[in-house]
Amino acid sequence: MSLFAIADLHLSLGCDKPMDVFEGWRDYTARLEKNWRAVVGEDDTVVIAGDISWAMKLEETLEDFQFIHSLPGQKLILKGNHDYWWTTKKKIDDFLRLHGLDTISIIHNNAVAVGDIAVCGTRGWLYNSETAEDIKIVNREVGRLNASIDEAEKTGVRPVVFLHYPPVYDGAECKEILGVLKSRGITECYFGHIHGSQASRRAVTGSYGGIKMVLISCDYLNFMPILVK
Repeated sequence: MSLFAIADLHLSLGCDKPMDVFEGWRDYTARLEKNWRAVVGEDDTVVIAGDISWAMKLEETLEDFQFIHSLPGQKLILKGNHDYWWTTKKKIDDFLRLHGLDTISIIHNNAVAVGDIAVCGTRGWLYNSETAEDIKIVNREVGRLNASIDEAEKTGVRPVVFLHYPPVYDGAECKEILGVLKSRGITECYFGHIHGSQASRRAVTGSYGGIKMVLISCDYLNFMPILVK
């Protein structure tokens, strides 16, 4: 039973928002499926850290979620900045249940133990939050991250954090999120959001303040889920 991770699938099977127009994304859905099936087994779990579907409403995500459901393994999903369809946990849980999408569940103020790892996390936010609205959002994300880590600690296994936004980028820190990671003793953090070769070179990966930082954006990984454990 292995744990994998990937982010930023940007699926648009039910809406007209093709990613193929961007460099490196041609036939990405087929490439993702081929790679996923090559490494992920039915007993494995994959964390998808945000920007899952371009749909604007939950009902419009159905084809994208049916595609994800058809892939091997259990899937744990988090919210990204482009997941405009995201509503409440109850509504998403009900939607998944209604359509028999029982291999998909969400991480939102909760955690799920996978072997000796407790998957926890939240969307995160910008590293340069200065406006009143940004500060309000980052404080809310801090609360959600702490709540998720609280639930992870109850499982009795090691919490590993998954975010959509990077907690540090190009030397600039989201001090509030990074402060939670440090104060809660988190040693591994996986994040997405960063696209393109130029941007990915500015992403902070490897050890940062004693925390292992791993970029898992779909295109950065060449559409191949990465092994966590």
